Parts: sequence; C-alpha cells; structure tokens
Amino acid sequence: MRARGLRNLRAVLAPVTAGMCVMAAAAAVLVPALGGGAGEGGAGREGASPPAVTHRAYGPGAAPAVAKCTAQNAAESLRPSPDDGAAVSRIKEKGQLVVGVDQNTYRWGYRDPVTGKLEGFDIALARAVAEDILGPHPKVVFKAVPTSQRIPALQRRTVDMVVRTMTINCARKEQVAFSTAYFQAGQQVLAPKASKVRAFDDSLRGKRVCTAAGSTGESELSAQRHGAKVLTVPNQLDCLVRLQLGEADAVVTDNALAAAQAAQDPAVELKGRPFTDEPYGVAMNKDDTDLVRRVNKVLEDYRGDGGPDSPWMRAYRTWLQADLPGISGPPSPEYSD
Repeated sequence: MRARGLRNLRAVLAPVTAGMCVMAAAAAVLVPALGGGAGEGGAGREGASPPAVTHRAYGPGAAPAVAKCTAQNAAESLRPSPDDGAAVSRIKEKGQLVVGVDQNTYRWGYRDPVTGKLEGFDIALARAVAEDILGPHPKVVFKAVPTSQRIPALQRRTVDMVVRTMTINCARKEQVAFSTAYFQAGQQVLAPKASKVRAFDDSLRGKRVCTAAGSTGESELSAQRHGAKVLTVPNQLDCLVRLQLGEADAVVTDNALAAAQAAQDPAVELKGRPFTDEPYGVAMNKDDTDLVRRVNKVLEDYRGDGGPDSPWMRAYRTWLQADLPGISGPPSPEYSD
C-alpha cells in the first residue's frame, strides 16, 4: 500500500512556476491563537478508503508490546481511543495545547504576510486536534521550532506535540512517538531550472547541496553524497535562500516541501524523481501513549471516508492542491495493536 501511494504521488508531482516572494526565516516565538481557523486537514494511506476502526478500552498510558520497528512497519501506530489519560488530562488542566510548528514553509506552516496569522495544512491539523481535546474555540499556542529541535522540544516537554512535516522512521521512533501517517511524501532534489543537476545521482558531484540539520535529507546525504559537498542549515527554507544567493547549487528535501519552495521561486524546479518513502506523522513524547491514541482518533475522523467532502480532502484543496495536484485521498492508517 505504501509503495502504491508513493508511485501515485510521484506520478502527479510536476514543477510549479507560480511566483511569490520568499518569506524571511523567523526566530522561535510563542504565538497564542484562538479558534479552529481556516482550512481542515487529516491523515491516512493515500488513495484508499480507510478501514473501519473499533475503539478499544485501554488503561491510561497503555502500550502493548509491538514488533521491532522496520522500514516495512515504521508507519504503524497505536489504535485510536477517545479515552483521557495522563497526557490528555494534563492538556485539559492547562487549558491550552502547545504545538511545535514551522512558520516558514509555504502551504504547510507559514505566517501569512497580509494577516500575520499562521496558516497551512499542518496548522489546520493542529487546530483540529486542539478542538477535539479542548472543545470549540480552543486555546492553541504555536511554538516555532527548527527542524533539528523537534525531538528535543518533545523530550523536554516544551511542546505537547509537533505537527511539522515530520517523517516517521525507526530512528526517530526510538526517541519519540508518532501518530498514523497523515501525508505521504518522498525525498527529491530541487535546483535551478538551468542547472545541469538531473536527480539524486552523480550529477551532484562537486556541487554544494543544502539540507536541513536533523532532516531525513541529511540522513540520505550522509549515506550517499554522490560526491556532493553538503551544507546544513537550521530550517529547510534557509536552503532556498542559499540557492537564491548562489551559496548552494541544489537542495535535498521532501518533494512536498520542494514543491512549495518552487511555488515561491519560479526559477527553480524539482529534478528527477522521489527516491525515498516519507510518511508524515504527528510526533509526541514517547510516554504520552494516551495522547497518541487520541490524536489517531482525531485523524480517523479527519480522513473520514476519504471522499471529496472529508476534512482531509477539504484541507488538501485549500492548501496543497495548487502545488501538488492529483492526489486522490489521504494515506490509510496502519496500526500495531
């Protein structure tokens, strides 16, 4: 199912040429926000109707033994449950949900230059989780965190969760917990249209390739550089700025993010094809198993039946369709228990 979803996504991705001024990278700040917000988004395995899910009774924090994490089962998560445990109760007692997000990635998590508000696919999903836990017009505190600080922020509990185009993989699951996948992406190369860079191959030899520290792009370049000189930055948007300043020759990042960057700068384009499988999940502290189950319950409702009127599809049309056309539905959930 995962391979089919990735093939579907590869088939529909194309360079985007709509121009837009690049937003400057911003420092991490706490931003109070009220209410549900525009746009709605969700999760599952792409293009398939999600299976019916039976909510089971679990004790607070219950986490059954699961199989060893592998590339084949990495996207599995705990079965959804609406029950409150220690983590959900803690959020209710605070009266607010603190979410680690990006505020510099167009379409996913960015500050609208006109309204000054945080918007995007990830922001809409975070608001949906907050509304489920705290009720109508919840108080949400969005905390901008760099790519490399997503896991430390969860471990130090400076945020309750991270909703920030974060790929689920086994290495990360040793440090934090994940929801089911809410979007399917893949690593790809972004470079100027006139560049001789063709793809993630030896055409990168001798080139300065930028990627975000702590990202899966950095992991892929560590495993195989193709002769490139690797430049790491705190946030992925910094790579587009380096590209525009002539300080980098290419970028390696998720194709979903690369498509958004191409929408901001018509002089660049996606090169080659996606070469990895990148399911995005909501990340939480590893001990907060009741919160994982609650988020998975939200995602179950969010993806609905996968049809055009589901919250996930409405969010897709609002935030992503212009730059990622042709996606027929969310990825289907995978459960470990």
